[in-house]
Amino acid sequence: MQEAEVNRSLDGRVAIVTGAGGGLGREHALFLARHGARIVVNDRLGEAAEAVAAEIAASGGAALSLAASVTDESAIGSLVGRTMAEWGRVDILVNNAGILRDKSFAKMSLEDFRAVIDVHLMGAAICTKAVWEHMREQKYGRIVMTTSSSGLYGNFGQANYGAAKMALVGLMQTLAIEGEKYGIRVNCLAPTAATQMTQGVLPEASLKLLDPALVSPALLALVGDDAPTRAIVCAGAGHFARASVTLSHGSFVGGGDDAAKRVIAQWDEICDRAGEIVPAYGFKQAEREVASANRAAAPQPAVPR
Repeated sequence: MQEAEVNRSLDGRVAIVTGAGGGLGREHALFLARHGARIVVNDRLGEAAEAVAAEIAASGGAALSLAASVTDESAIGSLVGRTMAEWGRVDILVNNAGILRDKSFAKMSLEDFRAVIDVHLMGAAICTKAVWEHMREQKYGRIVMTTSSSGLYGNFGQANYGAAKMALVGLMQTLAIEGEKYGIRVNCLAPTAATQMTQGVLPEASLKLLDPALVSPALLALVGDDAPTRAIVCAGAGHFARASVTLSHGSFVGGGDDAAKRVIAQWDEICDRAGEIVPAYGFKQAEREVASANRAAAPQPAVPR
């Protein structure tokens, strides 16, 4: 594909970017606009959203600024309704809005835990639900959930954030399966970027390398016509990698009173990553377990004497 084609490969597409009034969301909105998409700039703060929309318009793009909290189901419904009235379709949704309430779990209140879950997980679910039927009807959709290494691998002081971010991976996995026959592809982006959310979390020298603009290029692969589905892309400082939730080959232990002891005895074999797979669906685990049990129960051929 030639550079000119790449630069306008999203012509005719309509993209909603949440939390786009600043930081990473702003960079996402500007990036998608440069590639031809019409942008709905969503942010809880109306002035911030308007500024980004004006920036896109000044560069020759098309943008609407629509203020709404992603946790407000009614407001998000109105946002999608306004988008449909203006442009007749929604092709891309980037669930980017988020907050931090970092503390060790011992010091974290359940109020702070719920607040982060509500914005990251429920906010993404509310926005996705609002566009889902439109995407099904038009037989096309691209949805990006913003996950995090804190969810994939854990991070001190971010039990609430990590729980929400890993939950988004589970949401992505199932929606990708349900949306496949409707042309809807769902992926996750795990960014590392110097934004208001990461100030004080990373050293200043690292923050200088983590320009949010260096994350957004991952989006084109995730929202284009040839996008994958169920991919988890990690991006930061211009480096891109793919993460996967894998399943080891494991070991048949069986039941009985000594089963727990046998699990401990075979722990290394159970955890051995040689031959691990990325399951195509959740029931793959159950299917393999049943197959293993059936093999163990099958009569063994007689050994010639």
